[in-house]
Formats: sequence, structure tokens, C-alpha cells
Amino acid sequence: MAVGDTSFPAMSAIPGLRLGTAMAGIKKSGRRDLVVIESPEGARMAGTFTRNAFCAAPVTVAREHLASGETPRYLVINTGNANAGTGDPGLRDARDSCAELARLAGVKAQSVLPFSTGVIGEPLPMERLLAGLPAALDSLDDGADAWHRAGEGILTTDTRPKGASVALEIAGQRVVINGIAKGSGMIQPNMATMLAFVATDASLEQETLDRVLQETVERSFNCITVDGDTSTNDACMLISTRRGPAIEGEEALTLFRNGLQRVMTELAQSIIRDGEGATKFVALRVDGASSRQEALDVAFTVANSPLVKTALYASDANWGRILAAVGRAPVADFDVSRVTIDLDEVRIVEGGSRAPSYIEEAGSAVMAREEIAIRITLGRGEESATVWTNDLSHDYISINADYRS
Repeated sequence: MAVGDTSFPAMSAIPGLRLGTAMAGIKKSGRRDLVVIESPEGARMAGTFTRNAFCAAPVTVAREHLASGETPRYLVINTGNANAGTGDPGLRDARDSCAELARLAGVKAQSVLPFSTGVIGEPLPMERLLAGLPAALDSLDDGADAWHRAGEGILTTDTRPKGASVALEIAGQRVVINGIAKGSGMIQPNMATMLAFVATDASLEQETLDRVLQETVERSFNCITVDGDTSTNDACMLISTRRGPAIEGEEALTLFRNGLQRVMTELAQSIIRDGEGATKFVALRVDGASSRQEALDVAFTVANSPLVKTALYASDANWGRILAAVGRAPVADFDVSRVTIDLDEVRIVEGGSRAPSYIEEAGSAVMAREEIAIRITLGRGEESATVWTNDLSHDYISINADYRS
């Protein structure tokens, strides 16, 4: 079950970047569950990672390798097992997977970054993972099919692969940005998403690469929630192969950042559209806040409310649940008489109570839609923020109750 048509796009090749997959049987046989991404010599990478205190072993090792001074050349990603909550043995397994891929590829182990997703607390099936690496390397390719296969190879409870791609013209030269992501449950990232890998042929300096990744993640993956849970394995990587035009000057940087924001936002929204059991896609905008953080606090309070999310699933115009969630947000000196709330084109709250123009039939008609906008105006300032979420259905419970079976 998923909301809307988010077909996987045709990806243009990024010179020097190749992707390969294998069926290693890490969790189930007969499905792609191991992905290798190869970047060329001289490429640069930036990353953001989970802030969960129980961060997974591959997160720790990826951070170490990024800080080692070695140029990252390969990413190795497995699904079916998170290698989280596994202590020192998990760290050893993450490092061993890097070492083996490095041996096969003829690079240093610190040039390999590991990523995992799946069940927490189980040891990584290293024999199967290591045995799958040669096949993943043998299948390395830069074509659209390789991107699609890699998108499939990182999924867990997702129902479909998630990709986004843009081609830009900057200073008369073509720039490509491609990205894949996975995520469906355990989603309120607090940095990025479950896993996302974005690449461009544009040439950016390391400081600029780090900055544009943080900026675009903040307004995409950090603005989504399925269930309010932050994963132990969250990671978002941005690769600059430096085989294309250099991004120099404020105008070029603005064009590039806007293109990257589009890719990041499409990937983030595709996670919400494919949220576990989702039947509704909801854009929740808060205006008139005194700060962006205040706007986000209100938006996430509403977006994570089980009562709001179940009303959305039922197409029940129980607007009092939205009002109550806004009222319990961590906002000091709240003047409720200045708050307005709208469901798409229907005003439901103003002046501290139900809007005089509101009728139940109009609210119910909006709530029955597959895509809904909730707009909240606080009347406290000029700042705003938008968060994307979905509903909470019976299927969400079933998926997570049966997750390990």
C-alpha cells in the first residue's frame, strides 16, 4: 500500500560512478540485499548520520573512515540486518566487510564506508555478506537499470524503490543529480532518513559539499515523520564525482542547491508516501511562528499525534484532535485567539474555536482525499515550516507486529 504514483525515474549516468547488487541471502533468498556503490578517484563525499545514542556499528565505522583522511571510494550497503545493538562483534563485522571489499577492489579499508538496515540486535551473517561481494562488484554499472536495482537492493518494509533525478544547466554546462533512498517505518530521522545515497557529477569543494548537504537535509529528511521513531542506522550520503563542471560563484551554487533540494525533497516525500500502511499523504504547514523551530515544534506535535493520524485514516473530520495537538505543542505564552487552522480550502478554527463558516460536510470531503494539506497560522511572527506525514492504519500495526516473523 502506498499513496500516489512515485514511479522510479530514468536516471542519467554520472561519469565515474557505478552501482552493483547481489542476492546474498542476508535475510531472504531470491532478492537483492547487497549493494556496492563505486566512486572514482578524486571524488568527495559528505554524510549526515543518526543522533540515536545506540547508533549502529556501520554508522560508527563510516564516521571513522570519513574522518581518516582517506578518499572514500566505495559504499557497501546491506539490508535485512541493521548490525545495531551488537557491541564489539558488530563493529568487527562492519570493519571486516570494509576490509574484504577493499581487498577485492584494491583500495584501503578506510576508503570503504559500510551501511546496514533491518532487524536490530542480531549478528550480521558475515559468511553470506562476504560471499556476495564479488557478485556485487562484477555487476557494477552506471546505467539507469543499475540505479533501479540498487534502489531495490536497500529496501526493507518498503513496497517500492525510491529515486529522484534532476538535470540542470549551470553556466552553460549540464549537471546531473541522482538519488535513491529507503525508509517506510521507524521514521522521524533527526538528521536524514533511514538510508539515502545522492550523487552528482558537479565538482564541489569539501566545505561546500558538507554545507549544502546539511542545508538540504534540514528542509527535507528532517521534515518527515511516519511514527516519531528515530532509527539507529540513519545515514544520508552526498557524493561529488568531480567529473563535471565546477560549481563556482553564488549564482551557480544557488542553482545547484535548488536542484539538490528538489532531489532531497522528492526522496523524503516518497518515504512518507510509502510509509508503513499509509493511505494518506499529508503536508502540514505552520505559518506565523516566532521562529522556525517553534513552527517545527507545532508541526511535529500535530504530525505525530496518534489521534490525528487515526482520524486521517478514518477520513473523520474530528478537527478537535488537531486543535488539541496544536494547543499542547511546546510554545510559550500561546494566544489561541490568534490561531487559524485550515484543511485544504476549508477553514476549521479561528478566534479560539470552530470557524463560523465551517460545516462538517466540507471537512469530511477534505479528509476523504488521498492528499491533504493542513495549514496552521499562529499569529506570532513571520517564520514558517512544512512537515510531511501520513496516517496511521491497521496495516501499520500488522507490519510491525509481524516484522521479525
